[in-house]
Amino acid sequence: MDLARTEVARPRARRRGNAARLGLMAVPVAFFAAFFAYPVAAIVRRGLKVDGAWRLGRIADVLGQSDIRHVLWFTAWQAVASTALTLLIALPGAYVLARYDFPGRRLLRALVTVPFVLPTIVVGAAFLALLGRGGLLDELWGVRLDTTVWAILLAHVFFNYAVVVRTVGGLWSQLDPRQEEAARVLGASPLTAWRKVTLPALAPAVAAAALMVFLFTFTSFGVVQILGGPAFSTLEVEIYRQTSEVFDLSTAAVLTLVQFVAVGAVLVVHAWTVRRQESALRLVGAAGAARRPRGARQWALLAGVLATVAVLLLLPLGVLVRRSLTAPGFGYYRALTNADGGVFLVAPIDAVGVSLSYAAAATGIAVVVGALAAAALTRRDAGRIVRGFDALLMLPLGVSAVTVGFGFLIALDEPPLDLRDSWILVPLAQALVGAPFVVRTMLPVLRAVDARLREAAAVLGASPWRAWREVDLPLVRRALLIAAGFAFAVSLGEFGATVFLARAGDPTLPVAVARLLARPGDLNYGQAMALSTILMLVCATALLLLERLRGTDRTGEF
Repeated sequence: MDLARTEVARPRARRRGNAARLGLMAVPVAFFAAFFAYPVAAIVRRGLKVDGAWRLGRIADVLGQSDIRHVLWFTAWQAVASTALTLLIALPGAYVLARYDFPGRRLLRALVTVPFVLPTIVVGAAFLALLGRGGLLDELWGVRLDTTVWAILLAHVFFNYAVVVRTVGGLWSQLDPRQEEAARVLGASPLTAWRKVTLPALAPAVAAAALMVFLFTFTSFGVVQILGGPAFSTLEVEIYRQTSEVFDLSTAAVLTLVQFVAVGAVLVVHAWTVRRQESALRLVGAAGAARRPRGARQWALLAGVLATVAVLLLLPLGVLVRRSLTAPGFGYYRALTNADGGVFLVAPIDAVGVSLSYAAAATGIAVVVGALAAAALTRRDAGRIVRGFDALLMLPLGVSAVTVGFGFLIALDEPPLDLRDSWILVPLAQALVGAPFVVRTMLPVLRAVDARLREAAAVLGASPWRAWREVDLPLVRRALLIAAGFAFAVSLGEFGATVFLARAGDPTLPVAVARLLARPGDLNYGQAMALSTILMLVCATALLLLERLRGTDRTGEF
C-alpha cells in the first residue's frame, strides 16, 4: 500500500517540480529581456532600419569587405589559441589548489584572481611595459614582443588563469579522491586512473571554464587594442571603432549580429556537450580532499605552479606597483586626493567608494538572478525551453559590452524603463556580466547532486523551496560563495559598458584609470598606475575576506 502511494506521489512531485522550475525562470527571463535583449535590439534597429525600412542588404555589404573578413578570422583564431593555452597552463594550478594543502594556500588563491578583475586597458599597459620598447625584456635581453600575437595570448592567459582555477578547482576539490585511489589499487597507472575516473567527472567544469575563456578572448578589447597595434583587431575593437570613431552605426550593428550568432552557436554546442557528459558525482568536503604534498613529484609540481604564478601573474602586477611609486614621497598617490576640475568633478580617489558601492549592488542582483536561473536548470531532463534558456544566459558575455552600454543609453530613456538619471544603471550593466558567472559556477555542483534526493524530499511532502534548502544548499554553499566572489570581482573591473554609463562625478576605478591614461603627461600616467594598484589591493582584500569566510564553513574550505 505504501509503495503504491509512493508511485502515485512521485509523478505528482515531478510535475510540481517542473512548475516550480518554470516559476524560478520568471525573474531571470524578465531581467535579461529588459536589460539585455531590449538594449541590444535597440542598437540593431537603429543601425539597420532607415526611414522605417530595414536595410538587410547592408549585412552582405559589410561581410564582403576584406578587412572585416580578416577581423573575423583573427578573432576566432586567437580565441581558440588563447583558450587552449590557458587550459594548458592553468589546469595544473587548479589541481594544486584543489588537492594540496600548504602554507599560503588561501593567499595564493586570492592572488590568482586579482588579474581577472583589472581593467583591460591597465593590463595592456602593464604588458606593454614588460614586452615593449624600454620594457623589462628589452632592458635585460633586448627582446621585444609588443604588437605580436604572443603578447596578446600571454595577456589573455594572465586574465583567464583564475577562471580555470576557480571553476575547475571548485568542483575538483569536492570530488572524492578515494574513487581514483580505488582505480590505482586495481592496477591502473596514475595517468590512467586520472583519465578514466577524474577527467570524466571534471568534464562539465572544464567545458564551462573553456567556454568562459573563449567568450572573454573572443570579445577581447583593451588587450588587443594596446598590444595588437594596427595589425590585429578583434570584433570588439572594430565595433568600438565603428561606434565611437567612425560613427558608422550600421556597420557596428552588423558586427554585433555576427558576434551574437557566433556566440549563440558556441553556447548551443556547449550545452549539448555538457548534457551528454554530466553524471552524478560523489562529492566530499574540500577540507577532506586537500592533503599536504608527498614525494618529490608533488613538491616539484607545487614549485612549478608557484613559479608560473610568479612570472606570469605577479610580475605584471609588480610593474604596476613600481610605476606607481616612481614619484618621490608617494607623489602620485597624494595627487589622487586633488580634484582638478577638468576630467573629474571629484577627487580621483573617490572612485574607490563608488566602485565598491556599485559592485556590491551588482553582486546582489547577479547572485539573485543567477541562483534562480541555476536552480531552474538543475535537472538534466528539462524541456527544450529550459535547455535553450541555459545557452541564452551566457550571451551577455559574448555580446559587445560597448553595444550593451550604448544600448542602455538609447533604450532606457523612456517610461516604463526611464533610468537615465538613476544610479542603478551601472550596477545593472555590471550584473549582466556577473550573473552568467553565478550560473556557470553553481550549475555543475547543483547537477552533481543526486536527483533522487530531491524526489525523496518531494515525496515526503517537502515544498520545492524546502527541498532546495535542505538538500542542495548544504552542498552548493561553497559554490555560492565562489559565485558571489566572482560577481563582485567582475563588477569591480567591468569597463566596456560602464564607460558609457558612469557620470563624471561618480567614476568607477576602471573608468577613472582610462580617463587618466587618455590624458598626456607623466602625472596622469602615474596617477593611473596608482589607481590601478589601489584597485588591485581592494580586489585582493575582498578576495582574502571571502577566503576567510569560507574557512569558517564547517563543510570545507573551498
